[in-house]
Amino acid sequence: MERLKNKIAVITGASSGIGAGIAESFVSEGADIVINYRKSQSDAETVLEKNKSFGRKISLIQADVSSKSDINHLIQSTLDEFGRIDIWVNNAGADILTGKGASADVDEKLEQLIQTDLKGTINTCWLVSEIMKKQGHGVIVNMGWDLSIHGFKGINPQIFAASKSAVLGFTRAFAKTVGPQIRVNMVSPGWIVTAFAEKNLESPFYQERLSEIPLGRFGSPEDIAEAVVFLSSDESSYIAGESININGGLI
Repeated sequence: MERLKNKIAVITGASSGIGAGIAESFVSEGADIVINYRKSQSDAETVLEKNKSFGRKISLIQADVSSKSDINHLIQSTLDEFGRIDIWVNNAGADILTGKGASADVDEKLEQLIQTDLKGTINTCWLVSEIMKKQGHGVIVNMGWDLSIHGFKGINPQIFAASKSAVLGFTRAFAKTVGPQIRVNMVSPGWIVTAFAEKNLESPFYQERLSEIPLGRFGSPEDIAEAVVFLSSDESSYIAGESININGGLI
């Protein structure tokens, strides 16, 4: 059974990692999707090519979710092409671990997280919810971090936890505001094998993290995608304002 058959879904930050995993799961479940990317057009095109065989309509739309005008462009472009928006996944996040982000100072990293992860999520929810209210229905899934509540030592974890804890608080308040027409939930990944982690899995740091996980392995983008599909489908029709930790039992 295709759980998202003929649904129209937008996935922000879907050119790689968890976002790309969500995109694949959505089309395999019967959804037509928008793959949003900020700058990695070639990666987004790779995700599109990989998923063509499912026979669903896939569109690529460039937008930076830290910009309100870009969010409006993403929403309007989706409406122009598909006519409605059934599901919106706020997966895009600031990269403070690789590339230029890794060499930025703490103030710059914090600003990136606030603008993209926090304000980007809030502004997107506010703007797309207006469309969903007019439709009379909609589902929004936000992206969190399991350790933002439990805590993890270090400067990067501190500022990442600050932004994602705020997203959790916003998600719960927003779900109470826009229900029953719109369901809003959140997924909170633990240690997931994305591009950054993949290069460092044999390091003492990651081996120590592995020893802390009861299920004995790191998560995959597909593990996160399955939870997002569930929260986007009718299977979760009585779930709102929740955050699902996907961490192998770590917390």
